[in-house]
Amino acid sequence: MSALLAVSAVTVQFDGVTALKDVSFAVPQGELLGLIGPNGAGKTTMLRVITGVVRQTAGRVELDGRPLDGLPTHIRIRRGLALSQQIVRPFREMSVIDNVALAAGLDKTASPLKALFHRQRARELDTGRGLLARLGIEQHADESPQIQPMGTLKRLELARALALSPRLLLLDEPLAGLNSKEARLLADTITEINRGGTTIILIEHNLGEVMRVCKRLVVLDNGEKIAEGEPQAVMNNAVVRAAYLGSGAASQEGERHAAA
Repeated sequence: MSALLAVSAVTVQFDGVTALKDVSFAVPQGELLGLIGPNGAGKTTMLRVITGVVRQTAGRVELDGRPLDGLPTHIRIRRGLALSQQIVRPFREMSVIDNVALAAGLDKTASPLKALFHRQRARELDTGRGLLARLGIEQHADESPQIQPMGTLKRLELARALALSPRLLLLDEPLAGLNSKEARLLADTITEINRGGTTIILIEHNLGEVMRVCKRLVVLDNGEKIAEGEPQAVMNNAVVRAAYLGSGAASQEGERHAAA
């Protein structure tokens, strides 16, 4: 499969501190890639480079063979990127459905003049309700986000990202804050979205779910790529065990995964 996303020798420095150093990897069309590593490894910085929130010191980022370097975030989104953030911040004055419909109307807000001539929202509301149904939270469509539990808010954040019709969906710890049952169900939903044709990069500390749903992992530590490959082989890598879990914990995790 051809690479949808190509990250080539990306380095990021902040006031002399190197957050990423010469990191390269590619994501083929249709893949669900796990991007893992300990706290401070550079995972979120990498997502911010891809989305344009952080500008790299060196290196290139390409989407479908076209460079993204230097483009603002909103242009990258229109080219096919979407990000579901770890900390969910919906518009709390809007209903759940209105939050999703707003994202679905991206093409109508390309310019203020264009927006003036698009007052009807029927299509966006239909899209929003369809996404809420797909994510299993349609019963909350007309409610306020302020009264929703974390599990529903996580799915709302995912619905808002999907409303942008992304070619590449970036998920920053979508399972954080969920109990084991909620995490497994949401991981299953992410897998279904991927099977529907959406390419996904998943940052997640829940290694059990990452290893269950991802076919390939890229591991960062201290801003450098230390491993890449099939999940079990990666987690058996001594460098990864030492950096990410510690040797004993990694061995136990591998044994639990093999026994599952």
